[in-house]
Amino acid sequence: MKKNKPSLTAELTTFARAAESAKPATRRLCYDPLARDFLNAPLRLLAKSRVLAGLVVWCAERLAPGVPGEVLGRTKYIDDCLKTSIEDGIEQLVILGAGYDSRPYRFDGLAGAVTVFEVDHPATQRVKMRRVERLLGRLPNHVVFVPVDFEEEKLHRLFEKGYDRNKKTFFIWEGVTYYLSAKAVDETLAFVVENSGTGSSIIFDYAFQKVLQGAADAGQVNRALKAWERIGAPLTTDEHFIFGVKEGTIQEFLAARGFCQIENVNGDSFKSSYFKDLKQSADVSHICGFVRATVRSGNRAPQGS
Repeated sequence: MKKNKPSLTAELTTFARAAESAKPATRRLCYDPLARDFLNAPLRLLAKSRVLAGLVVWCAERLAPGVPGEVLGRTKYIDDCLKTSIEDGIEQLVILGAGYDSRPYRFDGLAGAVTVFEVDHPATQRVKMRRVERLLGRLPNHVVFVPVDFEEEKLHRLFEKGYDRNKKTFFIWEGVTYYLSAKAVDETLAFVVENSGTGSSIIFDYAFQKVLQGAADAGQVNRALKAWERIGAPLTTDEHFIFGVKEGTIQEFLAARGFCQIENVNGDSFKSSYFKDLKQSADVSHICGFVRATVRSGNRAPQGS
């Protein structure tokens, strides 16, 4: 993303959650009642109308078929995994590339029990903090904001903010890896493996390598961004897919980097698990995979490394 500019994709995915959350309970896949309040003023105004919000999502579906369904399925999947992790007794939650993620503020069981670290690019994080204060009146005590540019800085800045490498930690890395270099991805995974307590785990999504090699779906994503630019959206980012993993190899990829208990799902999994019981049809694209993995014991770096 461009320096000093907040992420546009963070706004768009938040809008998708807001639009979905406005639907009746029997028709929505995920529920994020705070999403609308994290939007910028123009999108917040659109999201107040269920009809207008639905029209925007319909247009997005025409521009990039299956992408809205994939984004919403991802939200549901991560929500479910976070709920399970809280029940399993995590002590810390680290949200990498937090964007306008509202989970620290809408999930029971976090405040007073789990320290949440929101890690994000300084430009987006400044906007996020203002919106949290607008919504809640203050910054919650259980949430710690850590400004980091993944391409230029190390996650060791977490230690400056009170992160404890000995605690059981759940890492959420949603909608980020696509835009990073392979080096930045490897450094982030290495930090998780070397600096988290027993039972720690990570969940993230990743592009299939074939998308980077000219698959039609990749073109659809780029056309969607260009369409927003043409209709006057404030295009403030330079976010394009540059990292991917060959489809079917994520288990090998993560095992080689110190992870075990690797659970991988895709768009078909979302359709069969989530969408089948809704009173609506949904297309889910196949440009990404979604994976959860546990840190394998014995990989920790020495203290202070």
